Amino acid sequence: MPRPHVYGTEAFTLRRIDYGEADRILTLFTPAYGKTRAIAKGVRKTKSRLAGHLEPFTRSQLLLATGRELDIVTQAEARERFEGLPSDFWSATAAWYVAELVDRFLEDADPHPRLYAQFVETLRRLDGQASEPDHARSWLTLRYFELRLLDELGYRPGLHHCVSCDQPLRPEDQGYSPEMGGALCPACMRYGGARRLTLSTLKVLRLLQTTEWSALPRLRLESDVQAEIEATLQATIRYHLERDLKSWAFLQLAPQQASQQASQQASQQASQQASQQASQQASQQASQQAT
Repeated sequence: MPRPHVYGTEAFTLRRIDYGEADRILTLFTPAYGKTRAIAKGVRKTKSRLAGHLEPFTRSQLLLATGRELDIVTQAEARERFEGLPSDFWSATAAWYVAELVDRFLEDADPHPRLYAQFVETLRRLDGQASEPDHARSWLTLRYFELRLLDELGYRPGLHHCVSCDQPLRPEDQGYSPEMGGALCPACMRYGGARRLTLSTLKVLRLLQTTEWSALPRLRLESDVQAEIEATLQATIRYHLERDLKSWAFLQLAPQQASQQASQQASQQASQQASQQASQQASQQASQQAT
């Protein structure tokens, strides 16, 4: 869609870079204009009217002026803040991973309104799941989004028929080749250098690919199945991007970081409680001695 000289749009900030003394260059994801870059002048000043409205994990309504190289953000109003994400290390890292996926896959000015809607819903789910004691559901949220992104951009993996001979896949272990576009039957996988794809993993991938989120059951998967699903989808993403995502490496470390964070918080709470108890005991003793 061609952009007028001045235009309004809803947007998320996918990435930002400090520029000059007080400006920021933003990579924005919009429903009607796709991915675009803009500059927010003076946004780093404490009195800037734009400050607070262009933060990560914030859905904002923007007014922009078309520039030669970068559009210019003239007005911004936050419409929805996902404030639960920064409070949980794993959930925040997962949100950054989703943002990097979109940033790396999309070309500038290539609108994908359905993908934008999936992106918004994914952040809402991660935000709502940030307070859950484990990350089983948010892990599923990421795999669901990865498959929807591949589908929307024309990279949908074939999971029901062999991508080589086109025969229906039988209920048994198969092969998988990102280069060939999906699953391979046992006969064809011998010639393609395919990775192994167990029947359990294939079933879960099919379920995620063909089921609406609202109808998706709360799956409890074995760790080896989770690892195989991750490896299969990451191999597909890596093949199409021809690179690894930086946030993916951080996401692998996030559970350990989250555990350390929880341990530190528990230690601080225990220390505070012990200090309060000691203070109360000392106060009681002093009161009894005075009496």
